[in-house]
Amino acid sequence: MLAINYTTMRNKMKDYFDRVTDDCETVIVTRKGEKNVVLISLDEYNNLMENNFITGNKAYYDRLLKSKSQLEQGQVNELDESALNDE
Repeated sequence: MLAINYTTMRNKMKDYFDRVTDDCETVIVTRKGEKNVVLISLDEYNNLMENNFITGNKAYYDRLLKSKSQLEQGQVNELDESALNDE
């Protein structure tokens, strides 16, 4: 995570955009006398929104945790590809 001021961001915007998108870097842009902002990639934003949806929906989250537990305990059913095509 980087923290830079607005002027630095403005002067090297492409470089910081590349770091955010290519290196999964998070950049905090500080602004004198104003609220700060955070710059993240679209992929990271979409991931955050998906996680927010999953954890915000109790029924879905509980089902996900139950499935994870079953997987960890080896409680899985294997299907071959032909079984998937029958559905």
